[in-house]
Amino acid sequence: MNETPKKRDPAIRISAMPSDTNAYGDIFGGWLMSMMDSAAGLTAARYSHGRAVTVAMDGMQFHQPVKVGDEVSVYTEIVNTGTSSMTIDVEAWRRERHRETAVKVTQATFTFVAIDDNGRPRPVQG
Repeated sequence: MNETPKKRDPAIRISAMPSDTNAYGDIFGGWLMSMMDSAAGLTAARYSHGRAVTVAMDGMQFHQPVKVGDEVSVYTEIVNTGTSSMTIDVEAWRRERHRETAVKVTQATFTFVAIDDNGRPRPVQG
């Protein structure tokens, strides 16, 4: 899995901190999933020009651990849109603090729905 992410800007880039780890020093999977959901949410809100909420996520497989100090970059790509929904592919990559190469640690597909002020689905304005 020693690849390089496509030349694009990440939706989120963050350093993994000690408070994000389990007793063995690996980053919690839930923390990483939260970063991915946040990145997809930023993408969905920008694309739909308003509030959007997560309604589904496909299963994740962790290919590599993330350690304290690793730089985590989360990339998003909208792959499908419906009347009010957006399907977003999300990849998380890690880079050791003092290295140049990045490694993909997981990916998932998130589905978001654009909603209005009353919490009802609204058309995507993409």
